[in-house]
Amino acid sequence: MDEGRFSANARGLGTVTREMVLKRAREIAEINGRPGHVLDSDFQEAHRELTTEDMDQPKPALEELLPEDKRWMEVPETEGKKVEGVPAADEQTFAEKLVEEGMEDAEHDQMTRATREAARKDKE
Repeated sequence: MDEGRFSANARGLGTVTREMVLKRAREIAEINGRPGHVLDSDFQEAHRELTTEDMDQPKPALEELLPEDKRWMEVPETEGKKVEGVPAADEQTFAEKLVEEGMEDAEHDQMTRATREAARKDKE
């Protein structure tokens, strides 16, 4: 699941409304060369984007929904061993994520502007 975006001095999206989803679906249709013709798939993609529902991730198997201690029977003679801890993310990782998000936003803006500009030129 997407962790959200980093931002400063912004207000939250709040509750996603049908109008917000429809507006984004229209943008998707326009980017895909179908201005004014929104498909169900555009609407579904817009809903996923706005609600951060990740359809690419498979649904967990039934076994994964069980608590870990119920997944198998432990062997009493197994003592196990201590493993090293996982280090926390560093500042470089955070900076890389910020750059990646900025590039995604810029790409979206360019696609939307280019599509609108092409549509405007076609009307002329």
